[in-house]
Amino acid sequence: MDVVKKDIEGRKEIEILVNRFYDKVKADTLLAPVFSHVNWPAHLPVMYNFWASALLGDQSYRGNPLQKHLPLAIDQTHFKQWLFLFMETIDQNFSGQIAEEAKQRAESIAGIFQFRMGLMENN
Repeated sequence: MDVVKKDIEGRKEIEILVNRFYDKVKADTLLAPVFSHVNWPAHLPVMYNFWASALLGDQSYRGNPLQKHLPLAIDQTHFKQWLFLFMETIDQNFSGQIAEEAKQRAESIAGIFQFRMGLMENN
């Protein structure tokens, strides 16, 4: 029997998304070493605020996420895996307009970060 997935409707769903996504990141052989320095109890509420602001418009996030990622030793492979895990987490847990918007925003963020970090190939 298929489980009916609901859309991302509020802070509760944002926390589920972020927690399940970062559980995957922390277990991933490529991404876990990059984020091994992260203080997760402090970082996760920042991510709740980021995604709640991006998807729900609650304006709780204050910060510059690009600046936090600039010093990391990452390349396009890391962004590809990050996106794969993010999309997988959305698809496993949610369905609806805001869930789709979350996937689009993640792709956009990854593209902007890669461009700003000089990781985009010149065409």
